[in-house]
Amino acid sequence: MKSSLALILVIFAFASQSYAIDKNSKFIPGEYLVKLKNSTLLSPTQTNLLSDKLDSYIKTTILNAKIVVVKRPIFENVDSAIETLEKNPLVEYAEPNYRYHLATNPNDTLFGDQWGLTNSGQKDTQKRRGFVGMDIGASEAWKITTGSSNVIVAIIDSGINYNHPDLKDNIWVNTSELNGKPGIDDDGNGYIDDVYGYSFESDKESGDPIDMLGHGTHCAGIIGARGNNAQGTSGVNWKVKLMAVKFIGESGEGSGESAIKAIDYAIQNGAQVISNSWGGGDKSRALEESIERANKKGIIFIAAAGNDMADNDVKPFFPASYPNENIISVTAIDNQGRLAPFANYGKKSVHIGAPGVNIVSTVIKDYESHSGTSMAAPFVSGVAALLLAHEPLLTHLEIKDRILSTTQPISGLQGKTINRGLVNAYFALTNSQTTATTEDPSTWSNEYTFPKIISSNHPYQNKTNQKFEVKIPGAKQFSLFFSKISVDYGFDFVIIKDSTGKIIEKLSDRKNINIYSSVIDGDSATVEFVSDRDINGWGFDLTKAMWR
Repeated sequence: MKSSLALILVIFAFASQSYAIDKNSKFIPGEYLVKLKNSTLLSPTQTNLLSDKLDSYIKTTILNAKIVVVKRPIFENVDSAIETLEKNPLVEYAEPNYRYHLATNPNDTLFGDQWGLTNSGQKDTQKRRGFVGMDIGASEAWKITTGSSNVIVAIIDSGINYNHPDLKDNIWVNTSELNGKPGIDDDGNGYIDDVYGYSFESDKESGDPIDMLGHGTHCAGIIGARGNNAQGTSGVNWKVKLMAVKFIGESGEGSGESAIKAIDYAIQNGAQVISNSWGGGDKSRALEESIERANKKGIIFIAAAGNDMADNDVKPFFPASYPNENIISVTAIDNQGRLAPFANYGKKSVHIGAPGVNIVSTVIKDYESHSGTSMAAPFVSGVAALLLAHEPLLTHLEIKDRILSTTQPISGLQGKTINRGLVNAYFALTNSQTTATTEDPSTWSNEYTFPKIISSNHPYQNKTNQKFEVKIPGAKQFSLFFSKISVDYGFDFVIIKDSTGKIIEKLSDRKNINIYSSVIDGDSATVEFVSDRDINGWGFDLTKAMWR
């Protein structure tokens, strides 16, 4: 890409720094409409020269209106930026690039169940109430862009049901093969009849990547189910091109050979983002080299961190744990911002968190709710695609840097990921970070430390049944903080009840630290600990509460 030095410096500045801005801003941060006095300056040959004279990156040109849309550093004061631009003798006037919108959210019928996109505190599909704002900021991001059909995301998985009514308009189509002759490699890319992608399933290679399992279709819907079409769910992108690259069969397994072929197909056929909700096996040099080929072609590689409740720093999970610089490794959180109990983590090897518990999306025939880091990775892939739609000149490494540097810090990922952050589409698009307090109790200012730690025995016994009464003076709402919970997952529980005896939450974690409970109304609660007659664990420690 040829560009002026001034342009390069602006792009690097945007990619490498973050600034706090107002989420409810009436204009797009850093963008200005500049009316020129002389329309001849709008010619393509004048663009680089004009960019230098305005000391601004020219995003686009509106020829008939004699207007250029420019980008300037986000941290710059708006009034000062306008004053600077209007002092330029070439400029008639300048103004912010204001936002106009009909509605924040799409009209898709199941959108209210998609807490990962917009969390208003609604209950998930298991009736668990979420924390307001514990989401990827999609509603705010969509005021800026809802995606682009020019962006191609390859879903390397079990295929895609490319006929699904909520996906078919966003499926990548190889028009040469669509309009060609059956059984012929019409476009000469080495693959016959690859209309919607290709299947590399072992011993069953074909041009039909139809999904017979449902996993790939679920991931595809998270990234790009058609938004605002009055049906089903919405993807992170309302418009995008989803390339179906199949290597997982109905058994739920695929080979290294097939995975490498799938990656190479995505590279060869124009994918800009590769989404990977799979993993396992030992370290493979051949697979790592295929990911590096994608890196050299400028493709970002998003990978699920795994569902083994394991520390990837100690026991790597591939491909997420390869050192390739184009990889983003993604773990899963629930609708209250906690690390999912099944999710792998790693403060040195897992980059970021994303929604991954009770996620509603497309499946082969309809819609279902599923959980896993398999669901979390497509959220990050979707954000990468949104960024490409908004800023197509960003390199894949600038996209990675932008996503990681603009996360929303949450307590549930403290010590669990490289930057303890939840992916946020709005912050990524605006290159900003939040300063606002959310429903996350870790952000509350009032803290009550219990005079004596409330805890089980370490380890606890069979058929334990303990009850503790807690009271937080002055609280109207509070959240209990457990410094550690380690019990027989799914069989032994810490049960929290409010003052009326209503069960607020049941906690059961194999091993987790720094856990906040759901928000409890009032100033008192009961904590019960019950265990069955089998496997004993370490137990729990309850040390403090945050309140307001």
